[in-house]
Amino acid sequence: MRLMSPTDSMFLLAESREHPMHVGGLMLFEPPAGAGPEFVGEMYHSLLGLSDFQPAFRKHPATIFGAISGLGWAYDDDVDVEYHVRHSALPAPGRVRDLLELTSLLHGSLLDRHRPLWEAHLVEGLADGRFAVYVKIHHSLVDGVSLLRLLRRTLSTDPADTDVRAPWTVAHAPRPRQPTSRLNELVGLAKGVAALGPSTFGLARAALVEQQLTLPFAAPRTMFNVNIGGARRCAAQSWPVARFQAIKRAAGATVNDVLLAVCSGALRAYLEEQNALPDQPLVAMVPVSLRTEAEADSGGNMVGTLLCNLATDVVDPAKRLETVAESMRRNKKVFSELPRAQALALSAANMAPLALAAIPGFVSTAPPPFNIVISNVPGPTEPMYWAGARLDGNYPLSIALDGLALNITVVSNAGNLDIGLVGCRRSVPHLQRLLGHLDTALEELERAVGG
Repeated sequence: MRLMSPTDSMFLLAESREHPMHVGGLMLFEPPAGAGPEFVGEMYHSLLGLSDFQPAFRKHPATIFGAISGLGWAYDDDVDVEYHVRHSALPAPGRVRDLLELTSLLHGSLLDRHRPLWEAHLVEGLADGRFAVYVKIHHSLVDGVSLLRLLRRTLSTDPADTDVRAPWTVAHAPRPRQPTSRLNELVGLAKGVAALGPSTFGLARAALVEQQLTLPFAAPRTMFNVNIGGARRCAAQSWPVARFQAIKRAAGATVNDVLLAVCSGALRAYLEEQNALPDQPLVAMVPVSLRTEAEADSGGNMVGTLLCNLATDVVDPAKRLETVAESMRRNKKVFSELPRAQALALSAANMAPLALAAIPGFVSTAPPPFNIVISNVPGPTEPMYWAGARLDGNYPLSIALDGLALNITVVSNAGNLDIGLVGCRRSVPHLQRLLGHLDTALEELERAVGG
């Protein structure tokens, strides 16, 4: 048995039937030219033969005094690969909607703590000939960004590369001194608040108040800020990044500003449809890089958690984008001008209220610190292939929490922005309609700014 780190233990202790604590990814592949109907089945059998499991894919919580604990890790020497790697097919006619319904069921189910905490599902039967891979792994093993990076390392830029690589056989890069993922960075920031001391935090908070920027608990209560159940809905779709870049150039904003404004328009339309749009604008927590151009090639990390005014109370799409861009610009400017310790303290303070959701009655009685998390993660800029099959979509699927019933995560993928939505099935009805609202919001913004 190996002792578990406090962070690993935290993610296991926080898990319940209502709060599965795994992250996932749904990848869509186009088979190579000439691939026959047996291609996916052959891929599955190739995966079953890859039994050189890296340590992260062999460990599960250890049993201590007859009970599964959150104190230590046990390692399986003989992993039941046929349990962890599964092959299934969609019923005819094999719609993407059917794939997302299956993904929703898989993403809402708990991992078996008696076994290593991961699953991989190879799914065929889509009417257009594509196949899918859904992978989920417990957050105590890796976070969402690390999972995406791990999956990317199984791919190749060479369509003629027919090797089948699996994430459980790919060695992890040496762990840097600072966390490499945004969520792990945020956890570290939260722990740093007490160490930095009240005077440092007070100075940083005063800087924000002085400039009237968005602070936690300024968000309105919405249908997303409730206690959640255990079932999930997942939705996913891709849009050409060129459309966002055209709006960026026309409006003088950033691609991330445009993405946030599109999400804002979609959230506004969805909430109006549910007769639940508040008069005050929604506030998003946005993990962003605060690195300056001079620091672009330096080591370490500089990631902040900004609170962005989504301007969902603004009718005009162009003005909505202006408000979003100004909110992000002012927040980033203040953070960039603060001493490093104060910037880290403020980032921690912005996301620390997430921990308060575990207190009974907090979500239902306290004003929400923010309404939603919207994260944009850089991905590959050129086409990627898995055993010759082209990666057509790469959709991150994150975690819904009490008080945050909806999560939006975006990954750039070879000319596209791939958007993954995860919501509580009970609290966010008809989640798939948000995809249509995203599409409409993008079109409205293009017309409004002439992009």
